[in-house]
Amino acid sequence: MFQANWTQALANHLWQSTVVIIAAWLLTFALRKNRAHTRYWIWLVASLKFLVPFSLLVTTGQYIGSRITTPISQPAISFFMERITRPVPASKPIVAAAPSVGQHNGNLLPILIFSVWVCGSFAVAFSWARGWRRLRSAMRSSSPWPLAAAVPVLSCPSLLEPGIFGIISPMLLLPEGICDRLTPDQLDAVVAHEMCHVRRRDNLTFAFHMVVETLFWFHPLVWWIRTRLLEERERACDEAVLQSGSNAEVYAEGILNVCKFYVEPPRACASVLSGTNLKSRIARIMTQPPGTRLTVAREMLLAAAGFVVLAAPVGLGLLFAVHTSGQLLHATVTPLPSFEVATIKPSKDPGVQIGMSAANFSMKGSLKDLIKYGYDIKSDEQLVGGPSWMNTEFFDVHAKAADADIKSVNKLNWQRQIDQTRLMVQSLLADRFQLRASIQNRELQVYALVVAKGGPKLKQVELSPFPPPGTLPPPGAHLPRLGPTGPGQITATAWPMSEMPFWLSNFLEIGNHLVVDQTGLTGNYDFVLNGVSAFPQHPGAGAAAPEGEATTSIFTALQEQLGLKLEPRKAVVEVLVIESVEKPSEN
Repeated sequence: MFQANWTQALANHLWQSTVVIIAAWLLTFALRKNRAHTRYWIWLVASLKFLVPFSLLVTTGQYIGSRITTPISQPAISFFMERITRPVPASKPIVAAAPSVGQHNGNLLPILIFSVWVCGSFAVAFSWARGWRRLRSAMRSSSPWPLAAAVPVLSCPSLLEPGIFGIISPMLLLPEGICDRLTPDQLDAVVAHEMCHVRRRDNLTFAFHMVVETLFWFHPLVWWIRTRLLEERERACDEAVLQSGSNAEVYAEGILNVCKFYVEPPRACASVLSGTNLKSRIARIMTQPPGTRLTVAREMLLAAAGFVVLAAPVGLGLLFAVHTSGQLLHATVTPLPSFEVATIKPSKDPGVQIGMSAANFSMKGSLKDLIKYGYDIKSDEQLVGGPSWMNTEFFDVHAKAADADIKSVNKLNWQRQIDQTRLMVQSLLADRFQLRASIQNRELQVYALVVAKGGPKLKQVELSPFPPPGTLPPPGAHLPRLGPTGPGQITATAWPMSEMPFWLSNFLEIGNHLVVDQTGLTGNYDFVLNGVSAFPQHPGAGAAAPEGEATTSIFTALQEQLGLKLEPRKAVVEVLVIESVEKPSEN
C-alpha cells in the first residue's frame, strides 16, 4: 500500500509539472517579441514547480483553513442513541500463502527503481561538482585585476572565457591577455554583459535548476528547460548591454573574439559570455531590436497565470478544510485523559449500542465500532488495516471516570463532553487493546450531502435540555434518537444534521464511502423515512432484505422525502492506519 501511495503521488507530481511546462511554453511563445528577462523567469517558475508539489500547496491551504475557520461540529450523541445492525456473518478464513515469484519481483522493483534514480542523481551531482572544482582551481591560480567593476575582478592564466563565478560573493574571472585580444570598447561591452549577470543573480537562480536536474534527471523536459534558461539569460544580458548604449557591431565583434581565442568550454554553474547558438545570437544582436516592454494587458496575463498556479491548489485546500467533515478527533494534550476503571467482556450480541454521560461510558460492539467511536470515524474507508477479528468478535465495555474528572467534565458543554469521552476511549484502546495507529491524509471517493432542488423537507425542532449526569430524561424529552418504527420505516426525533453523514455511510448503496455534510443546515430535525431498509448494513452485497422490508434506494428516498441529495465527489480526508492491535487484556 505504501508503494502504491508514493508511486501515485510521484506520477501526479510529474504530470502536473509537465502541464506547467507546456503552459510555460505557450506563455513564452505569446511573449516571444517581449524582453527575454520575462521569458527567463517564466521558465524558472516552470523549473521550480518540480520542487513544489501541488499536494503541498493543498496541505498549506488545509492548514490555513483549519486556523481561520470554525471547526465542523462533531456528531451529538444522546444518552440513548443506538445504532442497530444485522448480525455480521462469519468471515472467510485467511490462509497464508507462500509468496509467489511475481510477488518477489514486485518487491524488488521499487528497490531497483530507487537504485537507478540514486545512481542517476549521483552522476548529475558529480558532473556539477567536477565543473565547480575546476572553476575553483582556476580562481585559486588567479590574481587580482585593477579593473573598476561592481565585483572583484581576477585575471586567470587558463584559457577560460570571461565569466561570473560564485553565488554569495561573485567574482569576475577574465583570462590573461584579454586586453591584447579585445579593443577597449569591446572589453567594456563584455564586462557590461557579465555585470548584468551579477545584477540578475543568474548564478543563484540557475543553482535552483541544478537541484531540479539532480533530482529529476529522468524527465526529458527538465533538460529542455535548461536550454531555454541558458538561452534566455544570455539574450536578456545582450538586450541590457545594447540598451545601455553599446554599439551592436562592437559588441558582436567582442563576443566573436572571445569565442575565437578562449576555447575553454563554459560551465553552466557560472555565468559566461557564450553558452547559446553563436550564429543566431550574432545575427540577433546585429539585426533585431531588443524586446519590447510588457503591455498592461500582458502584465495582467502573467499575474493571472501566476495567481492560478499558486492560488488554485491553496484554495482547494481551503475548500477541503472548510467543507470536509472527514477529520478525525486529534488529541491536543498529553497524556490522554483516561477512565479510572474499565471492564471489557466478550459478547455474543452483534448489535451496536452506545451510552455515555460525564461519569460513565458503555458500549456493546466490535473493536472496529469502538475504534470508530473513539476517533470519530464516520466511514469504514477511514479505517485502514487491522486483523479480521476486529469485525467478528464483540465486546461489552463499561468504564467510569474518576470523580475529579467528572467535576471538570461537568463544566464543559455537551459537545466538549463528547470529545472528552472519545479521548478517554482512545486511551482505553491504547492501554487495553495495545492499539498503535497513525493518522494520514488520503484522497477518497465521498458523497456530498446537499440540499436538493426545491429545498429541504425537514421539520426543525428545539432540542430538550440533557438531563444531569446519572439520571434518566423526563418522559417526552426531545432528545436525539433514530431507529426503525415499522417495516421499511425509519423515524428520527431531534436528529442533528451533523450526524446524518455518519448514519448514511452505513447504507449498502453508499458502499462505505464517507458522506460529507454540505447542506448548510445546522439544527436538529424530526423526519420519517419510508421505503428503505431499517437495517442499512445487510450481510453481503447480494443479501436479500428481511421479509416485509422495502428496498427503495436511499438516494431516491432522500431526495423525494427529505429534499436532500447525495452527489459523488473526490476529497482529501483523514484516515486511521492501524499498525498493531491485540485482544483485550484480562480485567
